[in-house]
Amino acid sequence: MALPRKLKFFNYYINGTGYLGQVEEVTLPKLTIKTEDYQGGGMPGSVAVDLGFEAGALDMEVTMGGIMFELMSQYGIPNADGLQSRFAGSYQAEDSGDAIPVEIQTRGRFVEIDAGNAKQGENTQHKYSLKNTYCKITHNGADLYELDIINMIYVVNGVDRLAQHRANVGL
Repeated sequence: MALPRKLKFFNYYINGTGYLGQVEEVTLPKLTIKTEDYQGGGMPGSVAVDLGFEAGALDMEVTMGGIMFELMSQYGIPNADGLQSRFAGSYQAEDSGDAIPVEIQTRGRFVEIDAGNAKQGENTQHKYSLKNTYCKITHNGADLYELDIINMIYVVNGVDRLAQHRANVGL
């Protein structure tokens, strides 16, 4: 029997600046593949045909404990991958006590800033929504995923799933 690895501590970085103690929560990318059902003649059922990634497959949301003027000034940057972020987490196995690092690096931009409610004596959380074009997930020093929409890169566990396609189109 084994027990799960649970997030014990984390930090979040935007353009190299760490927000330890200020970041409250990070909604990590929900990797989703866009599919279309296909059923040809003689097939007793349909097959989900892979059409790439869903819109929003690399999206994230970050909740900060209060107003962050330096983050608000990053809203509306012109390039789709101009904002770099990094989630650095420490996950601990509840059975062995071993702690492993998990890192998620992204590039994208803020598309929404939700300043929440302004009420004296209450929590003044601000939420920042990111649309990312790049995501790399590393655990315990090993790359698990590297997804780069702009540069046509899709690597899972070291296997480049688009290498032949890039070659076919002359890249």
